[in-house]
Amino acid sequence: MTLINRRAFALGAVGFGALGACANGVGSNGAAKIDARVDVTLAEMLRRYPGTQNLVDNANGMLVMPLITEVGFGFGGGYGRGALRIGRTTVDYYSSTSASTGLQIGASQYSSVLFFMTQDALQDFRRSDGWAASANIEYAISSQGDELKAETTTSLAPVIAVVFGQAGFRVGATLEGIKYSRIIP
Repeated sequence: MTLINRRAFALGAVGFGALGACANGVGSNGAAKIDARVDVTLAEMLRRYPGTQNLVDNANGMLVMPLITEVGFGFGGGYGRGALRIGRTTVDYYSSTSASTGLQIGASQYSSVLFFMTQDALQDFRRSDGWAASANIEYAISSQGDELKAETTTSLAPVIAVVFGQAGFRVGATLEGIKYSRIIP
């Protein structure tokens, strides 16, 4: 069992407070701002992980969350805003919220893209009042530095999640769920 000393606790508290001040789109009600962030996120994903171009080309739709911020100290939560794109067109805007509880401390930020590989998966997402991420999602992960693996078995999944650009430090065992809800920016 690891004990947290005062210095580690103080550093965690400073990091927690600093990330709370980071811009996450909260309070910015502009669709144009969200769209610009989505464009930058997609360009960065394709630059860092060229293999994701196949997912972009074959997806029926993509939910791009440029920045999700999560913080936790016993209880935790996360929030982000993004856009659903079909082809190159934004059709809706969404927020991502999460809650967690357990042994945890710290804060982190990351970008994510959900690729809806079937029309049914996309329609289920669009018809729901609030869509919760479930076990049906396959994750394409970075296994060797900057190489992203999205193999044939993964590319047959109805929803594929790519999570990248992680920053910050958050440790602990948690139980968490992410819910996506349509918003009007």
